[in-house]
Amino acid sequence: MQSQQTHKNTNLFLRGLFFVLFLLPFAIFAQKEYTVVLDAGHGGKDPGNTGNGYIEKNIALKVAKKVGAKLQKHKEVKVIFTRKTDVFIDLWKRGDIANNAKADLFVSIHCDSYTPKPYVHGAGTFVLGLRGNKKNLEIAKRENASILLEDNFEKRYRGFDPNSAESVIGLSLLQEENLDKSLSLASTIQNNFSYQLKRNDRKVKQDNFQVLRETIMPSVLVELGFLTNKKEGRFLNSKTGQEHMATAIANAIYKYIKNLQLNTVPEQENTKTITKELVIYKVQIASSKNKLATKPYNFKGLKNIERVLVGDYYKYYLGNSTSYQKIKLTQKEAKNKGFNSAFIVAFKEGKKISIKEALKLK
Repeated sequence: MQSQQTHKNTNLFLRGLFFVLFLLPFAIFAQKEYTVVLDAGHGGKDPGNTGNGYIEKNIALKVAKKVGAKLQKHKEVKVIFTRKTDVFIDLWKRGDIANNAKADLFVSIHCDSYTPKPYVHGAGTFVLGLRGNKKNLEIAKRENASILLEDNFEKRYRGFDPNSAESVIGLSLLQEENLDKSLSLASTIQNNFSYQLKRNDRKVKQDNFQVLRETIMPSVLVELGFLTNKKEGRFLNSKTGQEHMATAIANAIYKYIKNLQLNTVPEQENTKTITKELVIYKVQIASSKNKLATKPYNFKGLKNIERVLVGDYYKYYLGNSTSYQKIKLTQKEAKNKGFNSAFIVAFKEGKKISIKEALKLK
């Protein structure tokens, strides 16, 4: 009897051990859910652009819903839409939907137009920035014009004028800790457009879209193409075109989600003498799929550049300090050399953490 009980207890122990060692990690992983907010631009009383009779708000909605359907096939991805029907949603509310959901990602989908030159075509992806060139500024002003259709917009946006270049240029940068992730996703989307779909590559750019400014997580705005170009407008208005564009976006988002788990930096030779419990600050000056030699001639004369492979991208860092004040001086040095988007990142025990969290640990 005792032998049988001992055997039973042993079996129970082994089953428990098997669960802890083998099944529990998978259970924990399954519990991690990534929330993606998909924003179909314009809607309701705001049609967006209507080049060649094609309606931006309708195309954006159809593509957004297709992207969502593809992402929802993955159990770890939760999708939220800012709108599922033809309704007008204030720009600030689109951001609120994402912020209140504590989303991991916000993607706004639009179509472009350029009446003076109807032959212009191609897809582009934007992240938030201080300003771009004059042409990009016009795109931002046009998308931001939806503000004028909102109730009490003067009070909510505190005098922001979407038709004023000064107002657009004066907007703040996306939180620095999110900019890197936004650029990473934007690059993946853009690569899918240009290499997989062979769309004309209008590159990843930074500019001041109000809908991106309202969010507090990594965010991108996609311009699918130009409705003012007859051929491209016809493509984007077709079921085939919408399916292709949605697949490219959905695949990029899912790849981004998988890469989030790789967002750690291995301990480097020049940090091993520093106590691991300390927060280490660096300045990220570039992120690229290209593996560059860390020589001054590749970085405008800057020395002691550190290169780290994170997922599919090489991250290039300048400086290595436990002092936030000292690393701010390093950031200033990088910007003076022309790296205007250089930003501070923080690591604890080799894992990237937010600057806010890092400062709390001091």
